[in-house]
Parts: sequence; C-alpha cells; structure tokens
Amino acid sequence: MVLPLYDENEDRRTFPFVNIALIAINVFVFVVFQKLGEDEQFTMAFSMVPEEIVTGEDLVGDFPIGRDERTGKVIEIKHEKNPISVYITLLTSLFMHGSLMHLLGNMLFLWIFGDNVEDYLGHGRYLAFYLVCGVLASLSHIAMTYTIHANPQIPSLGASGAISGVLGAYVLLFPHKRVVVLLFRILTAVPAYVAIGIWFLFQIIYSLFAKDEALGGGVAYGAHIGGFIAGLALVKLFAAGIKYVPPPTLRQWPRREQPY
Repeated sequence: MVLPLYDENEDRRTFPFVNIALIAINVFVFVVFQKLGEDEQFTMAFSMVPEEIVTGEDLVGDFPIGRDERTGKVIEIKHEKNPISVYITLLTSLFMHGSLMHLLGNMLFLWIFGDNVEDYLGHGRYLAFYLVCGVLASLSHIAMTYTIHANPQIPSLGASGAISGVLGAYVLLFPHKRVVVLLFRILTAVPAYVAIGIWFLFQIIYSLFAKDEALGGGVAYGAHIGGFIAGLALVKLFAAGIKYVPPPTLRQWPRREQPY
C-alpha cells in the first residue's frame, strides 16, 4: 500500500480556500449531521443507492442484502425516506462518510493533492471540477454495480470518487512533483506519477474482488476508477484558456536530497 504524507508546494500561488472549505464541510457533515456516524437515519436518507438512481424511486423500509455465513441469518438494511429527491444523493453522498477513519483517509488525500489542482484551475473551476468528477464517479459505481451483478440496494457514500478525480488531474498536471509517501512501511519520496500510479494500480486489483464482500470490503472501487479517469479526461477541458507554466525546477527528478 502507499500512503502519501505531503508534497511540494513551493510553486503554489494562491490560498486554497475552496479545498479547505470542502474539507471543512466534510468534517462538519460527519460530526454534526451524521453525529460521528451514529445518525443512521440521516446517513441512509442521503446516501446514494444505485437502484434509486436507475429507477428514480426512493427505497423505504427494510431490504435483505445478504446472509451471515456463520449463523445463516438474513442481513437487512433499512432505507430511510429522502425528503428531496433521490437524484440529489449524487451530490449529498459526496460529503458523507461511513466512519472516522474513512473521513480522515479521504481528507488526507484531499489536503495533499487538492490545493495544487485548485491553484492551477482557479477557485471556481476547481469547485465545479470536483463536483462533476464526484457525480461521474458515482455513475461509474452504479455501472459497475450492475455489470458485476452486485446488490444495487446497498448505499454508497464518501468523497473518494471526487478525490480520485483530483488525483487524476494532479498526475496529469504535476507528474514530477515530489510526494513523500509511506510505501510498504518505508518512508520515501517519489514523483507524483509513481505515488498515484501505485494507488491506481491497487484500485484496479481490488476492484476485481469488489463483488466478494469479504475481499472487496464494501469499498466502491468502481467510483475510484471512474473518478480518476474522469479527472484525467476533464482537467484539460476545465483548464481551457489558462496559461500556467510550472517552475522548471519541478520538471526535473530528483532535484535535491530527500527532505527528511
């Protein structure tokens, strides 16, 4: 596994207030609205459910999603009524998380990589880019759910799809930036394309086991892959007309001794 810790920011020109606002909103929703994950009614009402998006109908009540291998007991999930529209969950689900560790992991990636993409695109374009990638990532998850015949009634939530889009943009815009990572318990510095490339490779590997709940771990790897590809495909479109030339020193690897 690869865990990024920080990257170079000497070339950043602007304060990333949109990226910081996105992090703050995610934390606020988890703490206040989800009550640190304890408010299942709110979480289930505003999570994205593939079947709801495909049919346009709000699922309400208890639905069987599997069977406990040890006891044989049917496992049920309770869907709550969405007070607005099922389609709004394509956005609301991007700001909710299933656990504290889920939140912290996503926010770490957003903190490290989002500020540079915002600096390149500008504040408004970055916000639009983030949301579009998040929605496309959710649609990718829905497509994968039906392709592998997984249960479309299982909800999905988290910012990782949108953040995957940010990673796609980052590796295209700043492929040679130094990123300090924890790589298989080894602290080292690598170019961004290596750090993010390893991360993406693992998403593909894990996605092969996504249908198996024990191996897939309930993670929406289809959203990660779809969001990443969306970021790669769309960042130049969002950057149309922008004249940004990164400092020449950032194009060379390595350019100095490792910073630790």
